[in-house]
Amino acid sequence: MRLPDDVSEKLGRLAKSLDRSKTYIITKALKEYLEEYEDYLIALNRLNDKDDRVISKKALIEQLG
Repeated sequence: MRLPDDVSEKLGRLAKSLDRSKTYIITKALKEYLEEYEDYLIALNRLNDKDDRVISKKALIEQLG
């Protein structure tokens, strides 16, 4: 994987300050990004699904009793 010089330098400084490998930091960051992006896509699909019923927080609390 190739990184721009400025990103690589920041990554190197962060890895050194945390006493972790660059691979550890990149893997952790990428996993978090992918999880967030998957959540975003689910939300976007639900938003665009005209058949997906949207209810208020109050209505949900009432349903759960």
